[in-house]
Amino acid sequence: MLPTRANFVHILVPVKRAIDYAVKVRIAKDGKGVDTSVKHSMDSSTDTVTDLQNPFDEIAVEEAVRMREKDKDLVQSITAFTVGPAKAVDTLRTALAMGADTGIHVKVPDNATVEPLAVAEAIKKVVEREGDKKIDLVILGKQAIDDDSGATGGMLAGLLNWPQASFASKLDVSADGAAKVTREIDGGLEELKTKLPLIVTTDLRLNEPRYASLPNIMKAKKKKVETITPEDLGVDITPRLETISVSSPPERQGGGKVESVADLVSKIKEAGVL
Repeated sequence: MLPTRANFVHILVPVKRAIDYAVKVRIAKDGKGVDTSVKHSMDSSTDTVTDLQNPFDEIAVEEAVRMREKDKDLVQSITAFTVGPAKAVDTLRTALAMGADTGIHVKVPDNATVEPLAVAEAIKKVVEREGDKKIDLVILGKQAIDDDSGATGGMLAGLLNWPQASFASKLDVSADGAAKVTREIDGGLEELKTKLPLIVTTDLRLNEPRYASLPNIMKAKKKKVETITPEDLGVDITPRLETISVSSPPERQGGGKVESVADLVSKIKEAGVL
């Protein structure tokens, strides 16, 4: 007798618009952040400039798509979600080109700073409002490469009172709604077993994201993206923290050559290190 199948799984994948990791970051003129007007990556398949999303989030999108490819009867929908300025819709289009079905864009002003708690609250509101298309699984990157906060996943689990599995390197969800997550810890690997609904944050070794094909990039332009505001969700994005200043690290001084170990020790003593 076949096992009883769980309700179809609806997956939400939050993604974040982030400066390309290959771009040299510069301090903004006001000294309170970084210059976000820098160029983003060039996609050779389209010969257009496109915004790359946070690499950990790309892994999250890839995992959701692989889950559906593995069991099309289990995963019914994949929704990409982002909080960001108008250009953040390009990040959603990247997720849609990779295989997500629809997108939700919580649009904020270009100069807005949205902290992890506000993002988690926005995701919570979206999860709670989906109705018949109830979200069972949220997969998101363990951290963003711009602020390295790594807090959104844990905050979301707390707000929803859902179980969480962070730093996932392997994820299996069965037809009865049981989930098994392998996560990396200091001592090796840890295996968690739980039931949906669930929050999962992705680690680098979970998978290798695919490149979106040109046909899928074109199809992504026609996929539905819903644009809403924090006010529509009843979420206050006013920062709780104030950035006083941001500065570059001091430039490294050039080194020198010494003739012997004795000279090296002498130089170290002169520098006050030894």
